[in-house]
Amino acid sequence: MPISCRPVGVTNGSTRQGPRRVDAYELDGGHGVRAVIWTYGATLAELWIPDRTGRSVNVALGFPDLAGYEDPKNPYLGATVGRFSRNVGRGRFRLDGAEYQLDLNDHGHHMHGGREGFSRMVWQAEPDPTAMSLTLRLVSPDGDQGYPGELTAQTVYRLVEHGIEFEHRATTTRPTVVDLTNHTYWNLAGEGTVDEHTLRIGGSRAIRFGERMVPVPGPPEPVHGTAHDFTHARPLRGIAIDRFFVLDGPRETVELAHPAGGLVMRVRTDAPGTGVYTADRFARPRGGICLQSSALPDAPNRPDFPSVRLDPGQVYRNRTVHEFTAE
Repeated sequence: MPISCRPVGVTNGSTRQGPRRVDAYELDGGHGVRAVIWTYGATLAELWIPDRTGRSVNVALGFPDLAGYEDPKNPYLGATVGRFSRNVGRGRFRLDGAEYQLDLNDHGHHMHGGREGFSRMVWQAEPDPTAMSLTLRLVSPDGDQGYPGELTAQTVYRLVEHGIEFEHRATTTRPTVVDLTNHTYWNLAGEGTVDEHTLRIGGSRAIRFGERMVPVPGPPEPVHGTAHDFTHARPLRGIAIDRFFVLDGPRETVELAHPAGGLVMRVRTDAPGTGVYTADRFARPRGGICLQSSALPDAPNRPDFPSVRLDPGQVYRNRTVHEFTAE
């Protein structure tokens, strides 16, 4: 079967959602690309890609069981993050004259949707074998984690000939803010660290951060000539990265490569930027690299950043494609 499903456990439940069964869906495109997606957090748990020798490599970091994903210390491995994908300074923002206070889950700030954000929920799944896709749906009630409006969110995973596509959609009953993203950590070797990888980013500017990675006032700063200048492919060994890069245009890409194994991953997105983190604070440091295509951090409080507002009658959409080649 091109799409199969198996149960992987039952959640402990939370104040937002009672105990729920969690399923793992496997999508097999028949051309060497195979994905495993869990309904908990609408999570990409595995992505198998053939390298230049034909060996199948799992390039996405994940946990072996549900307990790992439910652990409060789970760094959002493979999850769909929302309502807002990045941080909100002091967990507050104003919209149409009203101030909203969000859940403070990051040392006095709001991060990745809050303690009971979308990554902690079980989504409803609808497979489509014809399109080789899996659509996951979640309804977030008005006031969830402090956000206004009932939000209906969708994450669509779709296998393409040489990789996988993430598509996020949302509608709302009241004016609100939204940005959804995928939070997979990548390792093109399938093991070890990312030290033998190279990275190129189609962005020549990066957000300047203050406390807890909340942007400071002012425009993004140029990275040319700095330790974080990845406008040309560079090895990752010896470089710790936890930055947000603004892409230079809609046709720009991010490229991760593992020369020893020959795998190259090219990322195309309609998001304005990409958060890059080399997982230096992991229990197993640098086991993967997160490339998070999303809105700019603290965008709800920054009129100089691209808007993340969503009104009733509008449809939020975001699309990111990860294409792999064996060179």
